[in-house]
Amino acid sequence: MADIHYQKATQVVGRWDDVFSAITAEPRRQLIVALLDAPPDETVPLPESAANPNIPLDPDDLRRDLYHRHLPKLADLGFITWDTEPLVAGRGPRFEEVAVVFECLQSDAAALPDSLVFGCERLEQERQRHIKDASTG
Repeated sequence: MADIHYQKATQVVGRWDDVFSAITAEPRRQLIVALLDAPPDETVPLPESAANPNIPLDPDDLRRDLYHRHLPKLADLGFITWDTEPLVAGRGPRFEEVAVVFECLQSDAAALPDSLVFGCERLEQERQRHIKDASTG
């Protein structure tokens, strides 16, 4: 019984390590959020879906980084699938494991420190929506 508990605990720790490893780069975070907004069975275009609208990047540089770094990492972890022609990404078999982190953050945006909200367009919108809902509810 202790062996099974140990194995399960080890698996859970490994899955959390995968999630946090996946979200350490902004293009990967932007891509996960873009896929959350898309219907589950559809793909999103790249590089635009991985770009932060508040931080202009050279699209060719971002495309290269996506192709060589970000997309392989997310795909290897099972969070996304991707194709090269055209360059697109879709939800992978483990997408929900990484998506839930963003869903939780967005659902509780009002409780996040300002230093993690202001400058992040999505969290700013969610915070405003929560404030509006609280004042009308």
